[in-house]
Amino acid sequence: MTSASKNSPAEFGALLGSSEDRTVIRVLTLLASLGRADQAHPHVRRWGMPALCAALGLQPLMEYSGPGPALPVSLGLLAGITVPLLWRQSRPVLVFTIVTGFSVAEAACGVLTHAHFLAQLIMLYNLARFAAPLALAGAVSVAVPQTLITILAFSSDVQLKRITTALALAVMLTLCMLAMAGLGLGGRVARLYITALQDRAVSLEVERDQRARLAAAAERARVSREMHDILGHTLAVMVGLADGAAGLAEASPKRGAETLQIIADSGRGALADLRRLLGTLRKNGSASSCDSRLAPQPGLTDLDALLERVRAAGPTVTLHTEGDLAALPAGLQLTVYRIVQEALTNTLKHAALATTIDVTVVATHHAVRVAVEDSGPPRTPGKRPPGDGGQGLLGMRERALLYQGTVTAGPNSRGGWSVRAELHLVPPTNTPTPTEKHTA
Repeated sequence: MTSASKNSPAEFGALLGSSEDRTVIRVLTLLASLGRADQAHPHVRRWGMPALCAALGLQPLMEYSGPGPALPVSLGLLAGITVPLLWRQSRPVLVFTIVTGFSVAEAACGVLTHAHFLAQLIMLYNLARFAAPLALAGAVSVAVPQTLITILAFSSDVQLKRITTALALAVMLTLCMLAMAGLGLGGRVARLYITALQDRAVSLEVERDQRARLAAAAERARVSREMHDILGHTLAVMVGLADGAAGLAEASPKRGAETLQIIADSGRGALADLRRLLGTLRKNGSASSCDSRLAPQPGLTDLDALLERVRAAGPTVTLHTEGDLAALPAGLQLTVYRIVQEALTNTLKHAALATTIDVTVVATHHAVRVAVEDSGPPRTPGKRPPGDGGQGLLGMRERALLYQGTVTAGPNSRGGWSVRAELHLVPPTNTPTPTEKHTA
């Protein structure tokens, strides 16, 4: 159970916002306070109502000296009316039936007390609170005629004349019965309304927690994808360069030194990218506390530098572009860049260093098409795996889905591997995250 179930009705009202709802909440708050006091001392109300009825019934019995049943019989009838009231909430229909039966028996014996009138009012209230509406309607249709008949039968009674006229008493009791039934229905509606507010508050908290968990999961997936793109590509390039530098160490020390410098530059670039990525995860949501100034996220203008690093590792890479790539949105450019980067990373991991790679990026009015093809052959015989257990391809497809695009990968007729993607020129379906934006 969440903390919402322990809040007060006034706190639930703040969730609704409407001034009318807040006015209702103030009334319900008072009722809730009375309800809490009743829950704290449940025996007071349970025993208090039967005791009050018994007190009202004993006084006329002690003063009555006319013909009628003996005092023990009258006391027995009074007990039959008052004692069942102890179970008025758990068995309202049964208790009303018993009280009504003893009331009729009391009137038939010629005894008139005020106990059965109050008992019927109490039972009508409890029927409205805890019984079905049909049972309440049946009880009202029985109680009102019975009360009228009883008053008319005792219209000449001295005690009755001492209070008021029979007609006035009949009207008053009828109105009281209807009022008690209405009050019980109002209490029932108030209780259901408070319960609905509590359920709504709990559901809102559960929904909020679910949104927070989904947002955290999406953030973890985004960070994982970014780190995979950064580290996977950089390490693949560095491994390829290191293999080449090992062979050049003795044959051409100068070129070996240049290759080692490229490895160092690639490592520093990867560290800068990681600082930027991890800086956005700080509590203040700002990367301004990083040690160095952060570069903007890469775009299509950075493809040449990306391909140059790959060429330094050994493969021959060509780039063919069509259309106005610079006019594409920054987010779309980043997606194209990452797809090309991941395709090149897989080629460096699984293809021979002497392979030839063709990169094609075509921009039209409605879509951007990307193709990365290598001529192979793979480093080891057999079918080349997609790399990283398929996580690289999965990351490319997730990026493409932001632009309602598709990504396919598989072997080509040249003995190598092909990655093709098509992205549509529509706004991303997800709100750009901080690392998807350019920073200073």
